[in-house]
Amino acid sequence: MERNVRVGIGVIIVRDGKLLLGKRRGAHFAGHYSFPGGHQDFLESWEDCGLRETEEECGPSFVIRIRNQGRPIFVTNDPMPEYDKHYVTVFLVADYVEGLPVNAEPDKCDGWDWYTFDEAEELTSAPWIPWDLMELHREEIGV
Repeated sequence: MERNVRVGIGVIIVRDGKLLLGKRRGAHFAGHYSFPGGHQDFLESWEDCGLRETEEECGPSFVIRIRNQGRPIFVTNDPMPEYDKHYVTVFLVADYVEGLPVNAEPDKCDGWDWYTFDEAEELTSAPWIPWDLMELHREEIGV
C-alpha cells in the first residue's frame, strides 16, 4: 500500500469576533470540533479549495471571503499514525459575508455554530487545530 502525505485546508471563518466550528462524525477524530475544510484537489489553489469545501459543508447560500488572496495564516505538519494518515494542513482565514451555515454533509458533521475564541479552545481537543498558533495570530484573525 502506497502512503502519501495529503494536503488539507482548514478555513477559519470569523463573524463578529466568533469562529465557526462543526462537530465531526464518521471519520477520524469523530466527536471533535473542527473548522470547515478538506482535501485539496490536483491543480486547485488553496483559496479555491477553501471556498469549495466550505460550500460543500455549509451550503451554497453561506458566503465567505477568504482573506489575503488565499495566503495561509499558518501551515502545520500533522502525522496521525493512529489513523495511518499524514497531512500538511494549510489554514486560511475568511470573513463571513452572508447566509446561514447549514449542515450540508450530515454524515460528516453534526452541525455548525459560532463560538468565541475561549469557547472554541475549550470545546476543541482536536490535535489538528494548533491553539498555540491560533493564540499567536489571534489579533490578526480578529477573535
